[in-house]
Amino acid sequence: MSIYDTLNAEQREAVFHTEGPLLILAGAGSGKTRVLTHRIAYLIEEKGINPWNILAITFTNKAAGEMRERVDDIVGFGSESIWVSTFHSTCVRILRRHIDRLGYDNNFTIYDSDDQKTLMKDVCKLLQIDTKTYRERMILSAISSAKDEMVTPEEYELNAYGDFSKKKIAEAYKEYERQLKANNALDFDDLLVKTVQLFQTQPEILEYYQDRFRYIMVDEYQDTNTVQFKLISLLAAKYKNLCVVGDDDQSIYKFRGANIQNILSFEKEFEHTKVIKLEQNYRSTSTILDAANAVIKNNVGRKAKSLWTENGEGEKIQFRQFDTAYDEAEYIVGDIRERVDNGKAAYCDHAVLYRTNAQSRLFEEKMITANIPYKIVGGVNFYARKEIKDLLAYLKTIDNGKDDLAVRRIINVPKRGIGLTTVNRITEAAQQRGISFYEALCSADLVPGLGRSISKLESFAAMIEYFRKEAEHLSITELMKEILTETGYVEELKAEGEEEAEVRLQNIDEFLNKIAAYEESCEEELPTLSGFLEEVALVADIDSLDEESDYVVLMTLHSAKGLEFPYVYLAGMEDGIFPSYMTITADDPTELEEERRLCYVGITRAKKELSMTCARRRMIRGETQYNKMSRFLKEVPPQLLSTGKIVEKEELELPKQNAYVQAKQSFQAKPFMISKPVQQFGVKSGEGLSYGVGDRVRHMKFGEGTVTAITEGGRDYEVSVDFDSAGTKKMFASFAKLQKV
Repeated sequence: MSIYDTLNAEQREAVFHTEGPLLILAGAGSGKTRVLTHRIAYLIEEKGINPWNILAITFTNKAAGEMRERVDDIVGFGSESIWVSTFHSTCVRILRRHIDRLGYDNNFTIYDSDDQKTLMKDVCKLLQIDTKTYRERMILSAISSAKDEMVTPEEYELNAYGDFSKKKIAEAYKEYERQLKANNALDFDDLLVKTVQLFQTQPEILEYYQDRFRYIMVDEYQDTNTVQFKLISLLAAKYKNLCVVGDDDQSIYKFRGANIQNILSFEKEFEHTKVIKLEQNYRSTSTILDAANAVIKNNVGRKAKSLWTENGEGEKIQFRQFDTAYDEAEYIVGDIRERVDNGKAAYCDHAVLYRTNAQSRLFEEKMITANIPYKIVGGVNFYARKEIKDLLAYLKTIDNGKDDLAVRRIINVPKRGIGLTTVNRITEAAQQRGISFYEALCSADLVPGLGRSISKLESFAAMIEYFRKEAEHLSITELMKEILTETGYVEELKAEGEEEAEVRLQNIDEFLNKIAAYEESCEEELPTLSGFLEEVALVADIDSLDEESDYVVLMTLHSAKGLEFPYVYLAGMEDGIFPSYMTITADDPTELEEERRLCYVGITRAKKELSMTCARRRMIRGETQYNKMSRFLKEVPPQLLSTGKIVEKEELELPKQNAYVQAKQSFQAKPFMISKPVQQFGVKSGEGLSYGVGDRVRHMKFGEGTVTAITEGGRDYEVSVDFDSAGTKKMFASFAKLQKV
């Protein structure tokens, strides 16, 4: 029996179609990874294609690792020659060999988001940009969007003509790029942009990789942005054997620059494209799929398809509406506890999905109270912890002395008596002479005004040079242990306090484990310091999800893409939460369509049972919000739902004495020494309000709505309004400034 006999008809068609452009529209759980791996095997075994002529690209390290494992199992000998990696990893491998053509050293550093923010602070300080008006993250976001569209600083400046705000960002963009280059560093967007620039300016390098990768496969194609599309187009231009796999219904990363048009208009961009739809789902029950199909069909911007399965009908979708978010969390945690206690499932079979990170707090509290192990995906990344960033900065300085951020981070860690004034003087000297911070540091005797600090600086520089020489013959693990010993880093940690030090020392031990694991599993012939730093830089938070451990997973819907769980809870299904208030009120209808795709992704994560919950009132930023049931819930056919009653627990609604309660008590207290009400907007003095229950009113933020209740207090009226878009809100008349329509 052939391995291809295990595939369904559509999957086989996708595997056997090897020449020319191919678009595989693969619905959730339809076995797309299986198709890709079998297609690679077919190319090698049946078509006689060399393994090194195949490139398979996906988005996460986790997905790449799974594909690599399956390819190795199916293909066997020769599979190591196939490039199976993420977009960023592919680009790094190319740039490590050729970036010198663009004026960089090949041992460049990759900056993470924290490094970028630190650099942008320096840029804003240099350009005297007010960071209260132009926040660093806002500027970085604008720069990232520009890079996604391959807009250079010069082009951005031209487009900013007449717009003062954009001109400021253009200044920052130009200086940010200059400093990145001076530091011999790239940010994540640069990895893609510089590779495209390399191909566009060095035709012989492009031709080499076109000949190398004659068969290209791209997974999760719906998540590609403009620069990724350009990269793939350049690589595939010669042989046109491009196979892309994706699902336009799962395009949920617009905020990261993903362009859904890349998949929707694929046939227009690549002539003679063959389109194959994979609609049979192997993951979920038919009830779950019917719900997903019913929701997503309300989107206009999509390619028609409908998931189906042979898995059977399964349980109905559990729908529960609660009075408060506290009750919602209590129910979900209790339901998980009951299922585990009854031996029906393990903790790791459960996932709680929500729209925003802030929603995790209540679930965390309830999990702790119930003694249920859990993990938040999307919390603090291991590599973002202070002690790990410190040690990485040492390794980066040893590997690339031009990285000013890394050198400045560790120059006084552990404390060496090198103060900020000294650092600033070296920075100024480096800028004046047009050299790196480390180069200026190595010639500290030429910098005026340093005094007794010179000996400390020389000692630091000598230590770094010693580490560099040691790195030539030591393994990375041995080098890291040498750094810890020579710097006295561990001793200083212990001096901070036992409990604090213990946690940090455990993290350092884990970091050493990571280095050892890299050295053992290194795919290159020889593990290198640059290679290790590159691997760490490309780690995504989702890659930290350990499927062997038994814990409940809490994560946002965006983080859940690509995963599956037997039991899934979609929490916070309310208009204003999911879809978000910003989406509901947006002028652009595609915003709501993206939220609906996110709901579709959430529903299709469930294998056996799905629960969808909402609360009538929820604390948001210290205020109680009354939200309607999510419109996405209403799109699920009622016959698919098993509905539970509303659970009310008044005493759990709000923490005692929050700002709202105090304000309410203050307003309802009898006025002291006031003879008549104060004239207010919307309030007729001595006559109450200019509107009553049932009247239509307008609020300048929430729009139009209907007054549902008015409560008279000592100093003001408390008004409840059911707004058309924002749901029900309670507010005081004098502050609300409602106008009767």
